[in-house]
Amino acid sequence: MEIHSVSEVTNFIKRMFQREPVLGCIQVRGELSNFRCYASGHCYFTLKDANSCIKCVMFRSRAQGLRFRPENGMQVVVSGNISVYERDGVYQLYADRMVPEGAGDLALAFEQLKARLAAEGLFDAAHKKPLPRFPKRIGIVTSISGAVLRDIYHVSKRRWPSVQLVLKPVLVQGEEAAAQIAAAIAFFNEKYPVDVLIVGRGGGSMEDLWAFNEEPVVRAIYASKIPVISAVGHETDFTLADFASDQRAATPSQA
Repeated sequence: MEIHSVSEVTNFIKRMFQREPVLGCIQVRGELSNFRCYASGHCYFTLKDANSCIKCVMFRSRAQGLRFRPENGMQVVVSGNISVYERDGVYQLYADRMVPEGAGDLALAFEQLKARLAAEGLFDAAHKKPLPRFPKRIGIVTSISGAVLRDIYHVSKRRWPSVQLVLKPVLVQGEEAAAQIAAAIAFFNEKYPVDVLIVGRGGGSMEDLWAFNEEPVVRAIYASKIPVISAVGHETDFTLADFASDQRAATPSQA
């Protein structure tokens, strides 16, 4: 009988896993346990149910895409592939995606961040600044294209023809949008003072409006010395920018 090294056996088992198509793209439901995210950005955790558990890893490139904050005890569905980590001779799930069971990841992220920022006092009424009754100069933070800017212009000029409108164009959707919106609010505060700011965009899905739920935008609104009116989406849409602003408008036209 041939004698094999530990490495040979482990590598053979790993290749068996790799040949199994089900393990190459799999979704696993379970309860999060021992979740740890290290300075490297890599996350290690265990998925368990009443009878079994499986070790999991989500590397930084994937973990950066998490919208919510994973916590022990959550029921989640993890997608990825199962393979063998040869150094330890154990099989584990290499996670590409994680979503909470039941509520969507965006809805959960919204509630988690809302609770954390509320606890810091960012939404307290005591911090709300009064709006000027007759503003001479209004700063606008929105996209240069679309109906929002046109609506604000026509309504403002009809009601107060002498008002000066100053646009700082930004992306209002996508990965770079939140940073641009926060920077535009800071720009008006630091370099181009106006009497009031309107920050907003037109309607859309929760995903479309997500930039106005991101922490940099909420903190920029809270830190603004200039009163801020949030005007995001339609009347039924709420974002964290609404809670941090000095006044929420149901629509950009109302702003």
